[in-house]
This record gives sequence, C-alpha cells and structure tokens, in this order.
Amino acid sequence: MRRVCFILRVKPDRLAEYQDRHAAVWPEMLIALRDAGWHDYSLFLHEDGLLVGHFRTDDLAASLAAMERTGVNARWQAEMAPFFQNLDGKRPDEGFVVLDEIFNLDAQLEALND
Repeated sequence: MRRVCFILRVKPDRLAEYQDRHAAVWPEMLIALRDAGWHDYSLFLHEDGLLVGHFRTDDLAASLAAMERTGVNARWQAEMAPFFQNLDGKRPDEGFVVLDEIFNLDAQLEALND
C-alpha cells in the first residue's frame, strides 16, 4: 500500500475555523473517503498555515477518481477552497502537492533482514 503525503497552505486568518470544520467532518464525506480507498488519513496543521496530509492507498489515481465521482466531494471541496492560499483556481484536492517519500524506517529495517 502506498503512503501519500501532501501539503497545502491554509490562510492564517482561517486557521481556527478550518480546525473547527475538521472536528466533525460530514459522515457522508468520511464514508466516501473510506470507500474510495483512503486509509489511515490524517491532517497536521502548523500555526503558520502549513497543512500536511498523510494517507495510505492501493492506487492514488484510482482513489482520487473514486472521490471525483461522489457528490459529497464536490460539495466539500467547494466549502474548503476559501480556506486555502495559492490554489490558482483549483479545488483543494486538485491543488495539493504530493511529496516524495525519501526515507522509511520500516522499509530500511526490512531490507536489513533480506
């Protein structure tokens, strides 16, 4: 299963509200994410607005496409877009930057045993 890490930037004046919105995400959205293959999904927010997301999936493109087919995703992305900087007209799920994984402790420990 692939580990995906991404970043976005939340507007500094919207940090508290952004956190509040994630305290109780819509049940329909939670179920859609699960059904689309997003596993172990977490968001981390720095006080300067840096948002780091992490999840695991068998297929990133398929997981994103599955979310695209849901009505709840379109509604959620429209609600969340005003919270972010530098989306250049994209929705948050289209504008996040996926980071390359350059180190994984478990993978390197497993390689020692091979």
